Amino acid sequence: MSVTICQSMGFVVSALGIGGIIASTCMDQWSTQDLYNNPVTAVFNYQGLWRTCVRESSGFTECRGYFTILGLPAMFQAVRALMIVGIVLGILGLLVCIFALKCIRIGNMEDSAKANMTLTSGIMFIVAGLCAITGVSVFANMLVTNFWMSTANMYQGMQNVQNRYTFGSALFVGWVAGGLALVGGIMMCLACRGLIPEESRYKAVSYNASGRNISYRTGPYKVGSGYEPETKTRKSTGYEEAARSEDGRRSYPSKYDYV
Repeated sequence: MSVTICQSMGFVVSALGIGGIIASTCMDQWSTQDLYNNPVTAVFNYQGLWRTCVRESSGFTECRGYFTILGLPAMFQAVRALMIVGIVLGILGLLVCIFALKCIRIGNMEDSAKANMTLTSGIMFIVAGLCAITGVSVFANMLVTNFWMSTANMYQGMQNVQNRYTFGSALFVGWVAGGLALVGGIMMCLACRGLIPEESRYKAVSYNASGRNISYRTGPYKVGSGYEPETKTRKSTGYEEAARSEDGRRSYPSKYDYV
């Protein structure tokens, strides 16, 4: 019962994590304009992985996609690739995990096959979570670097107007979603061990003796020197048959009868 609960909880947590990764990838608030030095503005800028948007004070929002791929920074394209790989692996892991659930019976599928499928889906969830966390962290590092460079330029008076960007809500969603996918994958890997049949864990090995079967009898152990002569029993016909006397009593021959 505990294996079924662990597997089901791992599936639910992983599904939430993959859904969060998809949502964070599609969100536009990966970086938002910092309004610390300019709290009152008529234009508010924010950017995502696929487009940049401008929101005016009147409530009108205009978004424009990135029409070029080669003109984008290499790290930016790497973040895109990591998020896409995480989504693909997560969706494949969910499909495999659905057929691997112990509460669902499909034909004559054995528990060993379900255990292998559970382990495969768990590894996919773990890799998907790591991809999402890595992609979000790389983008956050880019924001921190550009923020401090823009701040240094502003204080040096190189530029009169400099837009600085800070963390958007999509980054926090991506971090939480990647962590959920990672935890769900670990739970699936733990549930895999409970699905392995007992006979496959411990295989008994029988050993047969090469010679004939020898039975040993316990008894007192006698230590010998190894040089004791072998005693021979000598049968005598005189002692085997005893003469009986007339009165019915047994009589034994004397020593003079053998001379």
